[in-house]
Amino acid sequence: MSLRFVLDPDLSPQMRAEIVALWVEVTNAGGAVGFVAPVTATDVRVIADPTFAGITDGPDRLLVGYAGDRLMAVLIFCDNRFALKAHWCVLKRVMVHPEAQGTGYGSALMREAARLGRELGREALHVTVRDGLGLDGFYRRLGFREIGRLPGALRVAAGDDRDEILMWLDLTPPD
Repeated sequence: MSLRFVLDPDLSPQMRAEIVALWVEVTNAGGAVGFVAPVTATDVRVIADPTFAGITDGPDRLLVGYAGDRLMAVLIFCDNRFALKAHWCVLKRVMVHPEAQGTGYGSALMREAARLGRELGREALHVTVRDGLGLDGFYRRLGFREIGRLPGALRVAAGDDRDEILMWLDLTPPD
């Protein structure tokens, strides 16, 4: 089954609850979306509530993917809020339901993000990746390139610091 994408869905209380539930499931399955497992919905809401405000009050944009009526994928186009960086944006909270890992939903989500990025007038997309999970390989296969690292920037546990990998996708066609 393919995903049906919706840009800027109504961020109703039900939608917020579905996103928080997905965020909890992704984190607790080992996903790198701002937390280290285990987390609860209460833990996630500390970050989710200001994230939702950036969407409802602008200028961030929400992209969701459904399989049937079930929310399976989410990402946020985060505006840089700085005129000199208006031509690109950061993708945050890139999530695919753990049950759908390996189905191609992640690739479909990122292809849709690139398509919409172009449509929204962006020239590039940026994403950060937690080292040690192999996610950089996923993004490379989609055309992203590593543009830098912040060594030991992410402390996932005492004595377990990980690099934050900076990935970049040019959306403008080469000359």
